[in-house]
Amino acid sequence: MADYTLDSIGKLGFGLMRLPKIGEDIDIEQTKQMVDMFLDAGFTYFDTAWAYKGSEDAIRQALVERHPRESYQLATKCAAWIDCATRDDAIAQFQTSLERTGAGYFDFYLLHNLGEHRTEKFDEFGLWDWILEQKAAGTIKHAGFSFHSTPEELDALLTAHPEMEFVQLQINYADWENPSVQSRGCYEVARAHHKPVIIMEPVKGGMLANPPASVAAVLREAEPDSSAASWAIRFAASLPGVITVLSGMSSKEQMADNLSYMRDFTGLSDAERATLDRAREELAKIPLIPCTACNYCAKVCPMGIGISGTFMAMNMLTLYGDLKKAQDEEEWLVGKHDHVRATSCIGCGACEQACPQHIKIPDELARCVEALGIQA
Repeated sequence: MADYTLDSIGKLGFGLMRLPKIGEDIDIEQTKQMVDMFLDAGFTYFDTAWAYKGSEDAIRQALVERHPRESYQLATKCAAWIDCATRDDAIAQFQTSLERTGAGYFDFYLLHNLGEHRTEKFDEFGLWDWILEQKAAGTIKHAGFSFHSTPEELDALLTAHPEMEFVQLQINYADWENPSVQSRGCYEVARAHHKPVIIMEPVKGGMLANPPASVAAVLREAEPDSSAASWAIRFAASLPGVITVLSGMSSKEQMADNLSYMRDFTGLSDAERATLDRAREELAKIPLIPCTACNYCAKVCPMGIGISGTFMAMNMLTLYGDLKKAQDEEEWLVGKHDHVRATSCIGCGACEQACPQHIKIPDELARCVEALGIQA
């Protein structure tokens, strides 16, 4: 196995969720070129997942079959909450990942997308012990998990499982103080538990590569020749205790841009931090639904509606004006997590009585249905 430590990996990681495509298929030849550009620049961390359609096969062809195994780190993930009725079903994902990638072992293996009800499967199937068994067997070098939920839940998980070596978190400057995502709170919990962090979604699914006009103006004034995406990546990479920042690059042009500023990156200056503070202030001026995702409303909703997920999708539409992205967010946060759609709201008002933010929830849900085109 390669000789490296958690703090010796370059600050830019290649996220393999959004690889370039020709039609519906991954563009293997362009992916090979991007892999070579990445390695030639001195970066070595690649992140895929069992659930990323075609990604593990693509990285076998573009990386594993073309470069020495000790020249890179490969990470993948187990999503036990997807179509797994038994422990064997979950473990089969690991075996499938080994077969698809041909990597022999994984430098980093993650229990994928813990938080809320998704954690239950990992507990039920005893995957915390299983991942350590794989580490002892040499098929996993570092064990950790990715996480999407509250700082309080992350604290409970890290308290219960101090054996986990790292945690992967959604962190970007837009979500840093966002009461729904709570990036800063989750990061501070990980630091308090002395766990290094891998950062995902630093560009918020591409949204910060094309931010609202008022935000783009702040960034452009400070650095006319720098991409908006570069500010987001640099913000994440500047945080102490970060192993690497995953960028889901979809073209050679995006790869070249990321390499141009990350190859010699040493941190943000005071002036750059001040610029990002101004950018965040501009984001704060945009009128959003003040949902903190406490989910008190969900606990009393007789229909089981995914209220906070719907509001997060609506806020994305308000921020970025990208209807397709907002609809995808609603599908992920509500549909894919088995919550009921906002069209089922009966207007009973129980949610409004429970909301600490005093949001007129039925009215807002009706607005979301219309703006997002939500179907029953």
